[in-house]
Amino acid sequence: MRCDLHVHSRFSGRCTVPILRHVVDESYSEPEQVYVRARARGMDLVTLTDHDTIEGALALAGRPDTFVSEEVTCGLPGGRELHLGVYDLTEEQHAGISVRRHDAERLFAYLAEQRLPVSLNHPFSALTGDRRTHDLDVAFARFDLVEGRNSMLPPVTNRSAVEAATSRGLSLVGGSDSHTLNSVARAYTVVPGARTRAEFLAGLRQGFTIPAGESGTYARFTGDLARIAGLAYRQALTGSVAPLTAAALLAAAPLLPLLPLVTAAVYLHERAFAARHFERFTGDVGRRRRRPLGGGTMAPASA
Repeated sequence: MRCDLHVHSRFSGRCTVPILRHVVDESYSEPEQVYVRARARGMDLVTLTDHDTIEGALALAGRPDTFVSEEVTCGLPGGRELHLGVYDLTEEQHAGISVRRHDAERLFAYLAEQRLPVSLNHPFSALTGDRRTHDLDVAFARFDLVEGRNSMLPPVTNRSAVEAATSRGLSLVGGSDSHTLNSVARAYTVVPGARTRAEFLAGLRQGFTIPAGESGTYARFTGDLARIAGLAYRQALTGSVAPLTAAALLAAAPLLPLLPLVTAAVYLHERAFAARHFERFTGDVGRRRRRPLGGGTMAPASA
């Protein structure tokens, strides 16, 4: 069975790409649209991983081919972040995650206690923000799943994640990280032999997973951001957003021809960031050990 384990809807909030974060949202896709597109592209199961919310996923809940998920923004010391895909959770578990996600140790312990399947998403991506080698050290030690195929990121970013994960015996998953309908299911996760949702999720928990699909390209990244900008501009023209937001969008419209230059800079920075941090991470392998984010010895997991 196949499922895109990283896909967004309009519930994901503001865009995180520089410049665009001031005027557009992460996605304008309705949950039902994502569901239809994913199924049309061969996905056996559908889930949504909106940022720190399950509202979109709940809109699809109750169908035999869906389950509830989210992408959790995990706060680290110094204002840094990790992004975690958390799958097959309940509303109560989402609430438990929400109150702990700004304290990584408490969050990690809670996720382990609840036995939720968790993937470390795009660990070598610059779009997550500043990164310390030790942040990745802790994350790779705590989670069994790593996103090794993301259809919005360059091959070098995905390759770095795959090499880091496989060297530690971790399992790999895939997801499109799509913010538009255009890229839904461009990458996905396969659980070989699974015939039902329960069997797929059991395989996910046990790491019997294979990432499949495509890595990202500059053309797809630029095209998807152009689609997002176009949808935002349409909202401004129809008056379906707040007046200040509409004014900002209309004022920014003349800059849209510069979008390919912005995305080129972001894409090149992404590639350089992945190469640099992967080199640092692997170069420090001799000093790897499990320890809490502040140093010392890793405390036993507790809620």
